[in-house]
Amino acid sequence: MATVLYRLGRWCFAHRGPVVLIWLLLLGVMGGAAAAFSGSTSSEFRMPGTESQQAMDALAKEFPQAGGATGTIVIAAPQRLTEAQVAPVVAQAAAVPGVIAAPDPLQARSVSPDGRYALVQVQFAKKIADITDAQRAAYTKITRNGQGLRIAAGGEVAKAKGGGEATEGIGVLVAAVVLIITFSSLVAAGMTLVNALAGVGVGVAGLYALTGVVELNSTSPVLALMLGLAVGIDYSLFISSRYRQNLLDGMEAREAAGRALGTAGSAVVFAGATVVIALAGLSVVGIPFLTAMGLAAAATVAVAVVVALTLLPAVLAFAGARVLPRRHRTHKDGRHESREGFGFRWGRLVTRLRLPVLLAGVLVLGALALPVNHMRLALPDAGTAAKGSDERQAYDLVSEGFGEGFNGRLVAVVTGGDAAATRAAAQRTVALVGGLPGVRTVAPAKYNQAGTTALVAVVPTTAPADAATEDTVHAIRAKVAGVQGARVALTGTTAVGIDISEKLSGALPVYLLLVVGLSILLLMLVFRSLLVPLKAAAGFLLTVGSTFGITTAVFQDGHLASLIGVDTPGPLISFLPIILIGILFGLAMDYEVFLVSKMREDFVHGDPPRQATVNGLGANARVVTAAALIMISVFAGFVLTPDPIIKSIGFALAIGVFIDAFVVRMTLVPAVMSLLGRAAWWLPRWLDRALPNLDIEGERLRRELDEPAPRQLEMSID
Repeated sequence: MATVLYRLGRWCFAHRGPVVLIWLLLLGVMGGAAAAFSGSTSSEFRMPGTESQQAMDALAKEFPQAGGATGTIVIAAPQRLTEAQVAPVVAQAAAVPGVIAAPDPLQARSVSPDGRYALVQVQFAKKIADITDAQRAAYTKITRNGQGLRIAAGGEVAKAKGGGEATEGIGVLVAAVVLIITFSSLVAAGMTLVNALAGVGVGVAGLYALTGVVELNSTSPVLALMLGLAVGIDYSLFISSRYRQNLLDGMEAREAAGRALGTAGSAVVFAGATVVIALAGLSVVGIPFLTAMGLAAAATVAVAVVVALTLLPAVLAFAGARVLPRRHRTHKDGRHESREGFGFRWGRLVTRLRLPVLLAGVLVLGALALPVNHMRLALPDAGTAAKGSDERQAYDLVSEGFGEGFNGRLVAVVTGGDAAATRAAAQRTVALVGGLPGVRTVAPAKYNQAGTTALVAVVPTTAPADAATEDTVHAIRAKVAGVQGARVALTGTTAVGIDISEKLSGALPVYLLLVVGLSILLLMLVFRSLLVPLKAAAGFLLTVGSTFGITTAVFQDGHLASLIGVDTPGPLISFLPIILIGILFGLAMDYEVFLVSKMREDFVHGDPPRQATVNGLGANARVVTAAALIMISVFAGFVLTPDPIIKSIGFALAIGVFIDAFVVRMTLVPAVMSLLGRAAWWLPRWLDRALPNLDIEGERLRRELDEPAPRQLEMSID
């Protein structure tokens, strides 16, 4: 692979004009396609095969008037509401385009016991994915009322589309500063950043173009942007750094680009492939929205890799020697590198104090992971939305006037063979559910036109995200399982969220085992060792555990939550852990390869194990530090968005990268490597012969290029 990438780098460097033009044309085509064909993203979460989703599907078929999107207008007054106050609000709700029903709450008895709060249940004809921005705007406009009332438009229609504000610009700005400090060159920093932005532009524009024909969750493009931006900058940074070093070592520019791709480019391909595999592996969970999310992010990462391998060498050709600091352009003999930096000093300190460092690191990370013991997963509800948003105001008003349980209403769908059986089963369901603890009220059954399907609305006593609500859902399902003559299935947004969270919780250990097993196999291929992959996998588990623990402590337990704008602590987003594992796996392997490959190279060339460990850390600490800071800054930029999903993902990824890069890879790894000594590189001979040699660091390429008769090789390349 190194030889192929070497040739690719030289070719792109020599044909810089056509390569840049092709990427500019591709960016323009993708941007035009996104503008012409993009559709709306969806905030809906579907889980085929679960009881709640099956009931939803049956509802759409047998009870079409209840299958569309819903909204709830909450009206609150200082004193008992009158018809004169309520009627204008009901009229406004009924006049919203696409609304097929908006009953008067005074007639429907959707009024609080003191008469000061009322709920207007708004029913749309189309599903939430088909609700237009104009309909959404007309719906939320109902809150403007001049009668001294407090009015809030809630429900799924009130949820903001997309991922929130474009706060990623702050992360890009910090990344630019880190690049300038790392390269000491505005040209090198700007070139690396522009190269990454071009890749992200192509990838994300392609995703938006697909939204016209493929349904994507609103989180998918934001996750793809977040990850594509971070890895795009990092991959360009790794290759650019190696190219600069090659220039300083006296290589001709085209040769320097070829060798940079043959060495650092090989590691980029490996790192990118691991991220893509891990994200695409989310499809094994069998959840459509998670599969789409993983594939969207994987596609953007793949584009970032291709951009780093093709566009970057072409841009380097245009930049020339300006990628070097001015003081080094006339002294390319590497003498300025003789002074050892902080990486070497840190490496000697860690290897000298390896046992205390290892024990302290494991104990600290283990302590940070303790909150995982009570981590809870759930889909986001309006109770965790940003304060001041329409959905949060409606949630708070409903809780104030009716109790939090009204925000998590459940629906029992009763389906029988005929009208008589359905009616009997529905009455039996009302009687059984009404006597359960945790159930506040049960409404009389409503029937479809044929009388074969009934809806029984159930209001729990607790909020949607409360653990007690999960117990109530399970208790209801157990109670109605024995109803004769009809099938009773429990659904509703709360029930769907509980089913999704439980399925994801069950899939999490399997996915984690798959990722850890994959990491051991891949690193065994790269490093020809048994203990190095096991050590890397153990470090990854420490990273994941401590990241989960910190995220749980902040977002669920509320510790220091106000510092990052978390208004109301609650359970973690149900798909956060599995997304986090997939992304951190690739990034962890990235840092592992860049640090440990140099250790292996020096050990193979005769350095003692401890010195090889120090050399590996010292040679790559600056680049890995810059890469990690860029990742952290990009991810942290998304913490500023008001969307709770994006906020929690950005926070968890920023914390995870910090722990993995600085604590695990740059502290615990050298401590363990120096402790293992020569045993770190042991591999049974039979296994060594059976495993293919990936040559990530391009050792074979270097041997070929250093052989006599270079003209023959040059002719074969060109």
